[in-house]
Amino acid sequence: MIVEDIDINVRSIDELIGQFYKAGGFSAKKIGVAADIIEEMVKENYFIFLTFPACIIATGTRGVIKELVKERVINAIITTCGSLDHDLARCFKNYYHGTFDANDEELHKKGINRLGNIFIPNESYGEIIEKKIHEIFEGKEGKYSSKEIAWEIGRNLKEDSFLYWAWKNGIPIYIPAITDGAVGWQLWMMSQEKQLEIDVFKDEKELADIFFDREKIGGIILGGGVSKHHLIWWAQFHGGLDAAVYITSAVEWDGSLSGARMKEAISWGKVKEKAKQVTVEGDATVLFPLLIASLFERIR
Repeated sequence: MIVEDIDINVRSIDELIGQFYKAGGFSAKKIGVAADIIEEMVKENYFIFLTFPACIIATGTRGVIKELVKERVINAIITTCGSLDHDLARCFKNYYHGTFDANDEELHKKGINRLGNIFIPNESYGEIIEKKIHEIFEGKEGKYSSKEIAWEIGRNLKEDSFLYWAWKNGIPIYIPAITDGAVGWQLWMMSQEKQLEIDVFKDEKELADIFFDREKIGGIILGGGVSKHHLIWWAQFHGGLDAAVYITSAVEWDGSLSGARMKEAISWGKVKEKAKQVTVEGDATVLFPLLIASLFERIR
């Protein structure tokens, strides 16, 4: 296959993604490969997991995830507690543009938290989360899985929330590290005064059923950490993922899970030897919207 020049006079995002593949070079071709793998997962009825860290939900990329859930393109999500935090908070309060170069001491004095180049005032995070979690779980007791907590929150949110659409469409959200964030911490505080427990084993039973029963399982993985690992950990009991697209900005040479390329998981039996898989190096807030916009043009 010869290298072709990119013609910028395109009429659609998908056409541009196709030209990225034909251009042959570096990450551009990987984006084209990723688009084809995601399309195959959707059209061939894979059970598709989407995994991501919480920081994504603090940005406008939250809207891309909301559309995937709303349109039932994906089948399940694995994420971190902060995703509940940010989705809940942004339904009631605003986050703001900031800068990586801000004076963090001055921000702290002003009650502003910095997440990269996003500014989050205290009233837009901890204060509103505490208020709403107490309202949502007022009078409720018993054992909740992390999925049930996510759905209960989503049931009380607005249509710009990905949690709302997950609840509405019955798409499970699993949060293995549910206590590592504001929502989990508030629930722990409430548990000191009443019978309220988190039962993560209920989530694990559901995941076991998925991985032992489904014929083909794929993953769209943004960033690393517990979200990525929980998916590929369970995938080994399926014989490995059947297809995977991984977007990461982490380096490989430090040995981290976030930096580990998708092919490394083959050695662990977490991705099948013949699986269609690709790692795309770059910022998910740029690459992921491009890929999903291309996908929607292909399947609609």
